Amino acid sequence: MKKNMGVTDKVIRFLAAAIIISLYFTNVIEGTLAYVLMGLSVVFLVTSFISFCPLYSLVGLNTCKAKN
Repeated sequence: MKKNMGVTDKVIRFLAAAIIISLYFTNVIEGTLAYVLMGLSVVFLVTSFISFCPLYSLVGLNTCKAKN
C-alpha cells in the first residue's frame, strides 16, 4: 500500500474520531446513528494510522507530500 494521506488529513480524521467517540460515551448520540458514527470513527482511526485511504485511491487523490 502506498501512502496517500498527508499529515493534515490524518489529524483531521483522528480529531473527528475522537469527537465521535466522546459523544458516544457521554450519551449525546444514541441508537442507530451512534453505531454508524462509531463504525465511521473506527475507519477514520485505521486510515489515519496507516496513512492510506481506499477512497482516495479510487478517485486518484493524493494529499501526501512527495519525498525528495
